[in-house]
Amino acid sequence: MRTLEWESTRKQLRMVDQRLLPSEFTHIYLSDHHQVADSIRNMAVRGAPAIGVAAAYGMALAALGSTMNTVEDIRTQLISAAEVLEAARPTAVNLPWALKRMLGVAARQYDTPDALKNSLLEEAHAMADEDVEVNMRISTNGAEVIEDGDTIIHHCNTGALATVDWGTALGVIRMAHDQGKRIHVLVDETRPRLQGARLTAWELMQYKIPFDIISDNAAGSFLRSGKVNRVIFGADRVARNGDVANKIGSYMLALAAHANNVPVYSVFPLSTIDIELANGSLIPIEERPQDEVLDLKLHDRKVTPNGASACNPAFDVTPHDLISGLITEKGVITPPFEEKLIRFMGEG
Repeated sequence: MRTLEWESTRKQLRMVDQRLLPSEFTHIYLSDHHQVADSIRNMAVRGAPAIGVAAAYGMALAALGSTMNTVEDIRTQLISAAEVLEAARPTAVNLPWALKRMLGVAARQYDTPDALKNSLLEEAHAMADEDVEVNMRISTNGAEVIEDGDTIIHHCNTGALATVDWGTALGVIRMAHDQGKRIHVLVDETRPRLQGARLTAWELMQYKIPFDIISDNAAGSFLRSGKVNRVIFGADRVARNGDVANKIGSYMLALAAHANNVPVYSVFPLSTIDIELANGSLIPIEERPQDEVLDLKLHDRKVTPNGASACNPAFDVTPHDLISGLITEKGVITPPFEEKLIRFMGEG
């Protein structure tokens, strides 16, 4: 079942509410672009590919809900809707990528407002289908780097829940498992929102892939033990030189892996590449609310003192020289990355 899907009878976007997993599997239904923006901001939907497709449906909902009588007036409303959606989360480049694509569709010639509305909805459907197809190609390519018997550290959540379906980095692991390779996954908790412990562990249970949850600060010890063969994580934005912005903690994980000669792979669709950014220092990093850190509880008691403050960056940047390969729908890219990324984007 898809993480997000159009409900034609309701004319609404249905998505899995990831805030409630793993204790509760339920859906929310969204009827306008403001609700879609809120779902992105509060992480009911998350993962760069899923955010992009959700935003596309948000644009379609903005058009479908318009009461304007002319194509030009609807276009004006769509520009405002795109601004609302883009402001929801700043780091994942799939969000502005999807909005730009939808605005491009809106800029075509239409005889009637209904023709514009239908075209936008069809484009959102196409983007959802493309995401699933692209993820399958990514996973097939990436499974080539996984060997029978591998133990893999995975950070955050990059499975079906982070996409429309199947997944990116976790999709690679799933594909390798389906091919009959015996693998074991060490699942980083991924603090402070615990996407690994909550979501990745839940997905691996559905796929019957062996795993253990580890605290984020245990990864270095496992890497030093010589028992880990691969580190794999996704990406929310990739600069032209191959620097990768991903969930906070990815940089520390890559550093520890590099120090212990364990290969590191980042997995993403080409839509995650921001070819206009020369390097990762230019990637905007989202700062999330302090309470995600401060409201942590242990045995039903708050662990932080009242009046404490917190810094809560949602992402960090892993320099390209710590990464062994970038896995995309075009194949596995090995260093040096920049020339190959430019060529792949040009071909795309």
